Order: sequence, then C-alpha cells, then structure tokens
Amino acid sequence: MALYFFDIQSGREFFADEEGRDLPEQRFAEIEAMEMLVGMLKNSTFANDRPDMAIEVRSGAERLFCASLIYRKNGTKH
Repeated sequence: MALYFFDIQSGREFFADEEGRDLPEQRFAEIEAMEMLVGMLKNSTFANDRPDMAIEVRSGAERLFCASLIYRKNGTKH
C-alpha cells in the first residue's frame, strides 16, 4: 500500500489534501481521481460558469499525474 494525496483545483480555488489515502497501486489512484472529478461535476453548483477542474495526485512530495476536466463552449477548435 502507498499513500496518495489528491489536491483539487476548481477554477481559481485550490484545496490541498492533507490526509491522503492508502491504495494498493497507482492504477487505483488514477481511478479514484477520475471518480472524484465525476463527483465534482455532478455536485457542481455552477449554473453558467463552468470552471476547469483538476486533481493533481502526488505521493508525498512527488507529483505523479494530473486528471482534469476542461470545459469548452461550442465553436472552439479543440
């Protein structure tokens, strides 16, 4: 088991994970990050303004990966 920390960025707000979660391997942390993003989207109270959301996962001080949800309006090229 390893301790993974899930820091949340939503719009201009940042929330550092101080506790972390014990998970068997990084693949479980990847799944957890994606499920957290989906939960954040479902519980979002943003009516018209949909900020980008990201979860940066680290193990101690080492950054491992970032899972993000980027909102783009119709007409964007990407």
